[in-house]
Amino acid sequence: MENVWIAEAFGFGAIIFNLVGYRSNNMRRYLYLSGGAMLCLSTHYFLLGAMAAGIGCGLAAIRNAVTLAVRGTWVLVLFISLNIGFFIYEWVILEHGYIILLAYTSAFIFTAGSIMFTDIAVMRRWFIFAESIGLVYALAVGSIFGSVFNTVNLCSIAFKMWQQRKIQHP
Repeated sequence: MENVWIAEAFGFGAIIFNLVGYRSNNMRRYLYLSGGAMLCLSTHYFLLGAMAAGIGCGLAAIRNAVTLAVRGTWVLVLFISLNIGFFIYEWVILEHGYIILLAYTSAFIFTAGSIMFTDIAVMRRWFIFAESIGLVYALAVGSIFGSVFNTVNLCSIAFKMWQQRKIQHP
């Protein structure tokens, strides 16, 4: 029971980091804040025993740090390959169920988006989809703050998109 409360505390920390990050208009600042959120969320999911999300979020934190220094096709290929490798390990060796498809699909979208997109508006549109998949996964594994995390992020992204549209088209 104590592990659950510790896990949820890390989930709460992730919410705070990402809430501020998604409201940023600067991609570098977003990557810093999102990296902190991903470290918290990775710990959260590992403590809950949700390995796929723990791995995906841990790789996301590392990916964000790398993309602050360098971007390119090789970075995309490296992180997509790592995600595929861990997916195969979980699927074939550990024989985890179909639910991991949700976690890894979301991870693939976030990985591609964080590396390929330099336009934060385009990134936000793709991340709405990935956050929705993440929400379904969080609900399926019983993650309270994982579910709140995804819901808050969805609302934050949608609100920021609405603000940007209002500024561009008064």
